[in-house]
Amino acid sequence: MTKLVIVESPTKAKTIRNFLPNDYRVEASMGHVRDLPASASEIPAAYKGEPWARLGVNVEQEFDPLYVVPGSKKKVVKQLKDLLKNADELILATDEDREGESIGWHLYEVLKPKVPVQRMVFHEITREAIQEALQHTRTIDENLVRAQETRRIVDRLVGYTISPLLWKKIAPKLSAGRVQSVAVRLLVLRERERRAFVSGTYWDLKALLNKRPDKPDHRFEAQLVSVGGTRVA
Repeated sequence: MTKLVIVESPTKAKTIRNFLPNDYRVEASMGHVRDLPASASEIPAAYKGEPWARLGVNVEQEFDPLYVVPGSKKKVVKQLKDLLKNADELILATDEDREGESIGWHLYEVLKPKVPVQRMVFHEITREAIQEALQHTRTIDENLVRAQETRRIVDRLVGYTISPLLWKKIAPKLSAGRVQSVAVRLLVLRERERRAFVSGTYWDLKALLNKRPDKPDHRFEAQLVSVGGTRVA
């Protein structure tokens, strides 16, 4: 029996294999293995009649997401399931950020392991770091998973509802996004400020003064900053 270790990328998997004993099998998930439906063809038959199905988020019931395995990921999911049949432990070694935590959670949900599951995290790909991570595994961080899920749902709600409005009101092929639209708005405001700016010519007035003409070393420099209490520079 072997211990199945899953990371995101094949490059990372290839490197980590060199740091682990032969009874460890390191494979890559190739990123996310589940997501909201990207097209109508990915919607499961049981949900095709739902008015919210194309959105992929049940807006009628607590905004529950509808997750599917994209066609491009079915092969890798099958391969991982087959490998898991001969493993006595599953180690989810995806990144420690919210995306990585989400990938690990989705792998757990899709693979439905019947063997012990560990969550392994590391911050550098060295032999020492990998060995250290194996000694300090943990469980999946549900808070990070929910954070990623919330971000994904909001992205879908904003993009899928506002983008079609842009096509009708402004121009085809435009897109809206949770971050993108706000960033564009800030750029527009800054550009308006730039265009409204009226350039002018300003001068600084300085004088070299001396109360004692007979003593040159008593000279000092003064700058005009206000006239009648009104600041000029």
